[in-house]
Amino acid sequence: MSVLSSLMGTMQADSAGQAVGQAAQQASGAEQAATQAGQAVINIPKTAWQDPGTNTFWLPEAASVTTDNVDWIYLGLIGLSIFCFIGITAAVVYFTIKYRQRPGHERPLPSPSHNNPLEITWTLIPAIICVFLFVAGWRGYVDLATPPQHALEISVTGLKWKWKFTYPNGVDDPNGELHVPVNRSVRLVMSSNDVIHSFFIPAFRIKQDVVPQRYTQLWFKATQPGVYRMYCAEYCGLEHSQMKTVIVVHEPGGYADYLARIEEQALNIPPAELGKKMYDNYCIACHTLDGTTKVGPSFKDLVLGGQNEMTDGSSIVVDENYIRESIVEPQAKVRKGYPASMPSFKGVLSDKKINGVIAFIKSLNDGSQQ
Repeated sequence: MSVLSSLMGTMQADSAGQAVGQAAQQASGAEQAATQAGQAVINIPKTAWQDPGTNTFWLPEAASVTTDNVDWIYLGLIGLSIFCFIGITAAVVYFTIKYRQRPGHERPLPSPSHNNPLEITWTLIPAIICVFLFVAGWRGYVDLATPPQHALEISVTGLKWKWKFTYPNGVDDPNGELHVPVNRSVRLVMSSNDVIHSFFIPAFRIKQDVVPQRYTQLWFKATQPGVYRMYCAEYCGLEHSQMKTVIVVHEPGGYADYLARIEEQALNIPPAELGKKMYDNYCIACHTLDGTTKVGPSFKDLVLGGQNEMTDGSSIVVDENYIRESIVEPQAKVRKGYPASMPSFKGVLSDKKINGVIAFIKSLNDGSQQ
């Protein structure tokens, strides 16, 4: 029901959102011109702060398979409330007029005080309605709480006061927007770095608290491309009202193109800095930088030009080829004193990323990372 109550608040902003959308459309023309001029414009123009299509009278445009359970229960409750209001009001008015005190109409004594059929009726009918609504709501809740298998997983982090989205390739969205493919189930794994936030997409009818030191989840399957609003729906501090962004649903193929572009942008940094990112993403659990031993040897001891003894008794000169082989074929030469447990990163790390790791290890030797 918290999702339903939040939906009504979004309707009040639609007229203002349409004006913003028109201004954004003019701005998008300038961005497209810049792209044609050769500039690498990564962000997609916000051509629709208003949701694509037209809003219904009660709710924003439905754009996900997760909307059905919410919409029909919500509209059913509205219809039931209207029916009861009209029926009860009509009965009150009728009985007030019919049984009003007036000359020639004396009140019968004693007054009726008990009617078994009437009391059973007004008890059973509401009870049946409540049971029906509970079952329908529970089925909808279970569906929203159970993501489909093999859904695309994206990490969401709530911060004061913005959202951070991390895609499966390990790259954070540079624009603070969420980009997803159309007609693909998406599972959001969410956590907060500070206080409780609430992740809310009105057009998808999904909302979930984002809590520090634990993970919560949501899933959806967008049914039509477009740009949709996204909010924090729980007061989280000074700039809570500014904690809003958009979710961009791409046409087929557009999502993969977008990931390729932002990954290329993320890799366009000095090699040693790129290598440090690869270390933080893939190596930190097993290799240290201070000489202490974990599952694998410390990078501090990996001195280029030095000798390392292998488990077969041979000695290997530490150079670029040795480091590269240790990444893509780690079982080919295993260092003495350590288990042969490192997985292969062949096909996981590109040549540019491997070269970044090598540059990072070199920087540890020359002291530039100290």
